[in-house]
Amino acid sequence: MSGLQGVGLLLLWGSACLWLPGLTRGALVISGDHEALQETRGAAKSLQKRSTAEATVEVFSVKVDCTVMSRFARTVMTSRALNKAKSSQEIFFEVDLPKTAFIVNFSMEIDGAVYVGEVKEKKKARKQYEKAVASGQTAGLVKASGRKMEKFSVSVNIAAESNVTFILTYEELLQRKLGQYEILTRVKPKQPVQEFQIVTNIYEPQGIAYVDAHATFLSNELLPLVEKTVSDNKAHISFSPTMEEQRKCPGCDETLIDGDFVIKYDVKRANSLGDVQIVNGYFVHFFAPPDLTRVPTNVVFVIDRSGSMSGTKMAQTRDALAVILKDLHEEDHFALILFDHEITTWKDSLTKATQGNVTEAIAYVRNIRDRGITNINDAVLRAVSMLESERRDKNLPERSADMIILLTDGMPNSGESNLQKIQENVQSAIRGNMSLFSLGFGNDVDYSFLDVMSKQNKGVARRIFEGSDAVLQLQGFFQEVASPLLSEVDLRYPDNAVDSLTTNHYTQLYNGSEIVVAGRLTDYDQMDNFMVEVFGQGFEQDFTVKGQARALDWDVMYPNDKYIFGDFTERLWAYLTIQQLLEKSKSGAPHEKANATAKALDMSLHYSFVTPLTSMVVTKPDTEDGPVGPLIADKLTEEQRQAAERALDGDPHFMIELPDREDALCFNIDAKPGTIFNLVRDPTQGILVNGQIIGDKKIAPDGKVNTYFCRFGIVHRALGVRLEVSTQDISVFQNGKRVKLLWSDTAYVKGPNVDLFLTKDRSLTVTLKDSVKFVILLHKVWAKHPYHRDYLGFYTLDSHLLSPSVHGLLGQFYHGVEYEVSDLRPGEVPEKPDATMHVKGQELNVTRGWQRDFRRDVKSGENVPCWFVHGNGTGLIDGEATDYVVSGLFKTV
Repeated sequence: MSGLQGVGLLLLWGSACLWLPGLTRGALVISGDHEALQETRGAAKSLQKRSTAEATVEVFSVKVDCTVMSRFARTVMTSRALNKAKSSQEIFFEVDLPKTAFIVNFSMEIDGAVYVGEVKEKKKARKQYEKAVASGQTAGLVKASGRKMEKFSVSVNIAAESNVTFILTYEELLQRKLGQYEILTRVKPKQPVQEFQIVTNIYEPQGIAYVDAHATFLSNELLPLVEKTVSDNKAHISFSPTMEEQRKCPGCDETLIDGDFVIKYDVKRANSLGDVQIVNGYFVHFFAPPDLTRVPTNVVFVIDRSGSMSGTKMAQTRDALAVILKDLHEEDHFALILFDHEITTWKDSLTKATQGNVTEAIAYVRNIRDRGITNINDAVLRAVSMLESERRDKNLPERSADMIILLTDGMPNSGESNLQKIQENVQSAIRGNMSLFSLGFGNDVDYSFLDVMSKQNKGVARRIFEGSDAVLQLQGFFQEVASPLLSEVDLRYPDNAVDSLTTNHYTQLYNGSEIVVAGRLTDYDQMDNFMVEVFGQGFEQDFTVKGQARALDWDVMYPNDKYIFGDFTERLWAYLTIQQLLEKSKSGAPHEKANATAKALDMSLHYSFVTPLTSMVVTKPDTEDGPVGPLIADKLTEEQRQAAERALDGDPHFMIELPDREDALCFNIDAKPGTIFNLVRDPTQGILVNGQIIGDKKIAPDGKVNTYFCRFGIVHRALGVRLEVSTQDISVFQNGKRVKLLWSDTAYVKGPNVDLFLTKDRSLTVTLKDSVKFVILLHKVWAKHPYHRDYLGFYTLDSHLLSPSVHGLLGQFYHGVEYEVSDLRPGEVPEKPDATMHVKGQELNVTRGWQRDFRRDVKSGENVPCWFVHGNGTGLIDGEATDYVVSGLFKTV
């Protein structure tokens, strides 16, 4: 659900969390006050004090400088801006960087003073961050940004007529996929700049086979501006449009530069041994030999057909399987297993992929329909059993690769449902004899579970994002693994000359990929006798090759280039080692995971890599109002990225989250069980949302009574639609007819004016024609809990489609809220200071505190800092809380 505009309305325990979209969507952006942002981006209203002046920030330079040395890329993004105003103002800097990259440096230069980031252990950095936020200061975090990128953002207050330079540096090892490397740069300066430049230099001693450069924003006029010079072992690509060439139209302030600049290339591969490079006491070995014969595959497709796959997911799965089956080679064998709570096979054994059999299988696939609940354990074990039986009966080629491809979108809730037990069962059954690839479809799947299970069994997991290109994603993944060339590949080096090797045994080498091994030299005297051997199992015979590697003379190979990071082999080795240690920390014995984590942390700190174990802390300059909190740059795991994309509901308070200010406002509304509040009312569109609260079953020993939302009423008068959603069922009224659904069902109902998608015991998505989407989540509580009850969460997508007249207890905040906080002082609790908030012409006493946010962790939640407004939100909300009480679930008064 990432990328959708709108306000997430988050309710839990009789309360709500309101998500307002950030103002900036760019990748490489510098911008000034929010008034200017509003004009240039058409975003939400200003959430901070606005300047009365016109746009007074001049962005005069945006540079992207990337250097690739033997697949190891270092990218430096530099932006310069000037505050031309006569007063200080906030300037924002945002960069999208590849999620596979590690940030290594960030600095700001403000009027000659330089502020440099320092990499620290994440726990220590987090304490610094929490301390700053608790005291009312702002801090930034790296956030997920689409499928391939993550966003780094920082703002800084700049004095009048001062300038600032931002510099961000990140490094990554480019991965070869489907026969090429890709360098992706996302640029969105949002306005023409005096100096705009993208420069990439590629140094590949192995020799460059080809280079291609393109961009999503390149018009016929801009295309000639991409300059490309390629020699045998070096490529130079540049793109430097003038201000006039950047403009969408003559004299206007809109820019054409908005999107992805992509460079793809590959290297020459004449040597079966691969390429070994030795520099400054470290070596790296790239292995992808040419002209190998493809190994036949025996693949069992295990396809989830449970109810949660209904609708688009199931249709895309059918389409993808039809394409993938056509990609099979005739010497391959395949099988189809469908599962929900029951297991169904197309045929009881694997079938050779002849044209006739593939055609028959495609016809079978076209008739797959969703039903039931999810039994992953038995489905995967059936696939293992089928492959073992075929091997035992010698029905498969002796030299062929066995693999299972699992596609699922949900959690196992039938049969064995303990995730660790399923992993143990699968690993015990496979015993290292086949590969398991897991494709997690959508956001409800437990990616971590699939990731660990696949890596335990010689495979990998991949997220498949819901979208129009899901079929291409599925097909692309299959193409990556469909053509194994070698199995059980061992890469060996002199024992007495190297140590600290990265992984040097690989279960498979696939066509279009590459194996990379790096290590440290212990005996420099052995450099002239550095023997390399590679062994593997090919289709017709075993593969073996050996040869001697020598250090290259870089000054001879690149006489006219002063190479900017001659320690690239050491940093490449460190990057690869850390990545592999992070993978080891996810599975195995507890002490093994702990050791891997500790080593990865030490290396991350030593090489100043921002990894999932470290954070970069940047001290920001003080302002006239006093000291400012630090910027904290994190590295997201795939699980954290997935959690960030989920829109789950919040903590036991109304919370207005303001991402652009990196802050939040909270308030309670105390009311008797049974009270119905108007949450959203749009008289222009005829949309109404009311919610009723209910209390605990009885008073707990501590005297506390929690309240919950138990019912929602949703009306769209123009469409003639009315919905009533409770913790037991869902009723839809339209044209005098009533449709009733139970939470125990999984269903997809499509109507002329409203679509409903119900996931069993989890969520209901309501899509109103040409208008907003509402998503309601069911939180089930243990049936025998002495106090608590099941309750509902609620949020809104595409709220920008609502009219300017929208209001209500939550709807009023769709327009944003302006406030200032001053006079920070000790509160009743030492760690919760008080302050004065200036909002809506009033001064309110507010308290800095922490509330529970359940969006990323439904069970436990996490602490979110916010300014708490006392007295039922009086002064923050329009009027009084009682003004929003209505007499019925579908009433406006």
